[in-house]
Amino acid sequence: MSFIDQLRQAQQQNQSLLCVGLDPEPSRFPAGVARNAEGIHDFCVAVAEATHDLACAFKPQIAYFAAHRAEGQLERLIARLRQIAPQVPVILDAKRGDIGSTAEQYAREAFERYGADAVTLSPFMGFDSVAPYLKYEGKGAFLLCRTSNPGGDDLQNQRLADVPGQPRLYEHLARLAQGPWNTNGQLGLVVGATYPAEIERVRALAPTLPLLIPGVGAQGGDALATVRAGWREAGPIVVNSSRAILYASGGADFATAARAAAQATRDQLNAARP
Repeated sequence: MSFIDQLRQAQQQNQSLLCVGLDPEPSRFPAGVARNAEGIHDFCVAVAEATHDLACAFKPQIAYFAAHRAEGQLERLIARLRQIAPQVPVILDAKRGDIGSTAEQYAREAFERYGADAVTLSPFMGFDSVAPYLKYEGKGAFLLCRTSNPGGDDLQNQRLADVPGQPRLYEHLARLAQGPWNTNGQLGLVVGATYPAEIERVRALAPTLPLLIPGVGAQGGDALATVRAGWREAGPIVVNSSRAILYASGGADFATAARAAAQATRDQLNAARP
């Protein structure tokens, strides 16, 4: 099953647009959870077990594992996610952006070592930085397009004088992803929840691509505006929330609190559908 088919199936089965982001910070773990590599694994497993039937995807952020020498625990975590929720795809948030043989090794890392279903990429070195990932049949890739950070304006919102119509860079990228770059039919785009007008613009340019939308929850993105801007029958949206779910409680009930936060977010997103 391709990534997009798996995503649609998970959304239907769990009635969810919610992606649970796994960004484990040991300094924020509750008492009783070890603040080391094993604790990172155990914490994420507990959250996943509590939320697996509420999510359409899980999104582990690789830096939170690598910084604590927990790459092996990330491998084990993804394997465990396959047992907990085999129907829910795993998006490896890596934001890789290199070319050539280096990009080939990053693709191998994402899809062969970790076994992810999709990966996030930085496309600003051009199609050369994307193509190695598209050789993996059925695997997804989300390209950074219009991100939620204020500094995104520095490049993404600038106009391209040499392209007909002088589109903004993020608009040009959306057209490329919807068109000639999508050689395996599994490309998606990352657009931040803090810019609902830009989400709507990206959706107009890329009507069938899945949109990965971070920024709802701790980053302040509005769930109602996000869903209304991006949701279409032809193109799925995946709305990520990380910290608001992971750290809903600092006590021993953290997993129960994570489930309550995930359920509230899922229901809020569903209520916002047209």
